[in-house]
Amino acid sequence: MSTLKAAGMEPHTDFMFCCGAITEVLKFGPRQLHPEHKRVFLLIPGNPGLVGFYKTFMQELHTQLGHAYPVWAVSHAGHCAAPDCMDMVEDARAAAEDDVFGLNGQIEHKLAFIREHIPKGSSLVLVGHSIGCYIILEMMRRNPELKVLKAVMLFPTIERMAESPQGRRMTPLLCQMRYLAYLPVFLLSLLPDILKAALIKLVFSSITSLDHCILQPTVQLLRGDSAANSMYLGGQEMRMVLERDNTTIEKNLDKLIFYYGATDHWCPVKYFNDIRRDFPHGDFRLCEKGFRHAFVLDVGREVANMVAEWIYSSLRT
Repeated sequence: MSTLKAAGMEPHTDFMFCCGAITEVLKFGPRQLHPEHKRVFLLIPGNPGLVGFYKTFMQELHTQLGHAYPVWAVSHAGHCAAPDCMDMVEDARAAAEDDVFGLNGQIEHKLAFIREHIPKGSSLVLVGHSIGCYIILEMMRRNPELKVLKAVMLFPTIERMAESPQGRRMTPLLCQMRYLAYLPVFLLSLLPDILKAALIKLVFSSITSLDHCILQPTVQLLRGDSAANSMYLGGQEMRMVLERDNTTIEKNLDKLIFYYGATDHWCPVKYFNDIRRDFPHGDFRLCEKGFRHAFVLDVGREVANMVAEWIYSSLRT
């Protein structure tokens, strides 16, 4: 029996429709929240937005916090593989009209999830990764009444995405040639899951400490629609994540913690230097440990330990 099962802390995975789109929620702690849950951790993922990528990170964060607080993650709309009993969307026409899989739709999706599933009296500790950080800033801008105790921004892609080194490489694929990528994804989706897993291990074979928790969500991603929705969101990110939202950052500076990578090609060190110059009293940290942008591949536990340390004192106020 695993240590997690033995401790009675096995996570729950729930599937639901939110804004009419299939949504996966990974939950460490209670499966339902009640008014007595005064502090709730909610993780907003990067892209691809499958919560399974963050399982190790969330497990360690929950443990470091003494299992005292719910730690939940909500997937991006349409990024998870729908269970056999559920479709990708409840109403295809409404989903298209609301552009629920686009960047604006994903922001509204997270706000709707909070309205529907987080008690009004609960304070949120938001943890964002990559585009999840942009989504968090937009959530705070659109709903200033949102009860955010802290927001931790991990490897934040909140500005000039298409101008970043990785953005320059990926923009043509995501914006002009996205449909060409659908064919290989479709062909991969036809493979048995065991072969998909073997290919994934081969691709990541250079990462000696690969977290094998990422295999199952990556297999999910290669089932077709999830990958297409992820690429669609990526194309919108390149077009829409332009100027940094200094107004929202200024209004919430005391709540925000930013963690930049020293070798991150999505948000280079120049972006770290620029934001630290513009907000000299903010909490901006530069990774000194060589962690990659996709930290969940191998250092989820280490990053969770840091996050717990950063926000521990805030939980006591």
